[in-house]
Amino acid sequence: MSSTAEAHGHGGGQHAHGHDHAQGDHGHHDQGWFMKYFWSTDHKIICFQYLFTGMFMAVIGGFAVYVFRMQLAFPGMPVPGWGRVTASDYNALITTHGSVMIFWVAMPVLIAALGNYLIPLMIGCDDMVFPRLNRLSYQIFLVSVVILILSFLVQGGAFGGAWTAYPPLSAKSAFNLTPMGSTLWITAVALEFVAFLLGGINFVTTLMNSRAPGMKMFDVPMVVWMIIIASILFMASVGPLVAGAVMLIFDQQIGTAFFDPAKGGDPILWQHLFWFFGHPEVYVVLLPAMGITAEVITVHGRKKLFAYRTVLYTAIATGIISFFVWAHHQFIAGIDPRMANIFTVTTLIISIPVAEMVFVYIATLYGASIRLTTPMLWALGFIGEFLMGGVTGIFLGASGADIYFHDTYFVLAHFHYTFFPIAFIATFAAITHWFPKMFGRMMNEAWGKVHFWVTTISFNMIFIPLFLLGARGDHRRIYDPTHFPELMRAGMQDLRVLATVSLLILISVQVVFVANFIYSIFWGPKADKNPWRANSLEWHAPSPPPHGNFPEGLPNVYRGPYEYAHPDRGEDDHWPQHEPPPEGAKA
Repeated sequence: MSSTAEAHGHGGGQHAHGHDHAQGDHGHHDQGWFMKYFWSTDHKIICFQYLFTGMFMAVIGGFAVYVFRMQLAFPGMPVPGWGRVTASDYNALITTHGSVMIFWVAMPVLIAALGNYLIPLMIGCDDMVFPRLNRLSYQIFLVSVVILILSFLVQGGAFGGAWTAYPPLSAKSAFNLTPMGSTLWITAVALEFVAFLLGGINFVTTLMNSRAPGMKMFDVPMVVWMIIIASILFMASVGPLVAGAVMLIFDQQIGTAFFDPAKGGDPILWQHLFWFFGHPEVYVVLLPAMGITAEVITVHGRKKLFAYRTVLYTAIATGIISFFVWAHHQFIAGIDPRMANIFTVTTLIISIPVAEMVFVYIATLYGASIRLTTPMLWALGFIGEFLMGGVTGIFLGASGADIYFHDTYFVLAHFHYTFFPIAFIATFAAITHWFPKMFGRMMNEAWGKVHFWVTTISFNMIFIPLFLLGARGDHRRIYDPTHFPELMRAGMQDLRVLATVSLLILISVQVVFVANFIYSIFWGPKADKNPWRANSLEWHAPSPPPHGNFPEGLPNVYRGPYEYAHPDRGEDDHWPQHEPPPEGAKA
């Protein structure tokens, strides 16, 4: 492997790689502010572009959920900051919230931002192997953001066909009443997918070709492996949906009938194309979150990751099995019951490797010297909340139970118990853990813990009531429950109000995080290179890392990333990957 690294420009050939960046207009040598921060090919700047764009989109997604939850809790009342919510407003808002949080928040932050930042630093190289392709990936993603926002301004407004975009509602403007908004939405999604395809190519190639000398495949930190596996999963699953998106645009704009049953099309075809991508997509964002948790619990628990290779093989198995579960979303779509039985079995099977990963993390925590820092609290919170999501998914994986629960708030609560820990809890763990490396300063721990506890409690107070509503048959996507007497039985509206008030608390406390984040960037206490006393290579670089990452030369690797409390280390409980073993000792 060392010969491969040297061929790429590491070790003795480092100058060749740096020279290539200089020739490629890297944008960091005597460049102006615009060129440095908006036209950069430095993987760290591109991380921040994805991160801040994702945070901006989270505000849009959060505002959308605020408006429609206020409508559900107080039907027909004007919503502060919006006004009276019409039925078409409601449809556009739920569509925007779902698609933004999945495609424009979770994916850019967990995969693109953290993948860009961590992969080169953690494998000990100076940048991605295709820096210009990296820049192009973000630029295409930014175009998709602009198109999505523009969809609010066209005649008819933003798309109102739900984030799953089922035909015939999505295919006919007579049904969704958003003739241009629907096409702009599907175009934005397709462009976002192109951006992540480019990014995935870069991530995989960088890991394969640019590892530091001495870094074997099983010396790679778990979060890097998880992002790589997620990127491969995405690239393998997205093709059918891109094809489906083109077919849907044709149906919308030029009168084809791929999904129109009146003309020989089949709306169920879209469901197959969408969910063949949509269910692997859950694991595309889950795996990076699992990788973040592995890094945080080992560093802040001062203990080696239990069963490293088992976790890696399990992640690969999870990715493979995820291609065989998609039709559990179609148990009431007229699927043959014999086929439903097969997908019930595969759905239950995929819970096994995911549960195994969680149990490995619990085994890692057993006997650990746990430090309840803010990142550790978020990592522990992720394990607990995600378990709740996994357990409730067992009900929905059984076709008989799913017939009752389908499209109720039970499904919605289950999905949020999986997705909120992935998209937000794991992200907060990552940001608070790597913040000192990114910005060279420490975040305020006290405010970080306030943010953690209020966020966690309010999150549960939103979705536990929604489980209860769903079990009582409350159907999702209903704009005004007062139109249905059976949805206004005793206590049901009180549960909606409780969930909405809890949401207002959840949204409000995010101001604490944003204030802590911005204040700490400029005025937080300065951090040294390795404030957490971690082992992986990113902590060997200065904080924040300069262009090229390692000014003293690219590191050599002598061991895995999780050597804590090693018997050869005495009182020093960590053993950095780049630190040579003492004479006569085994690494």
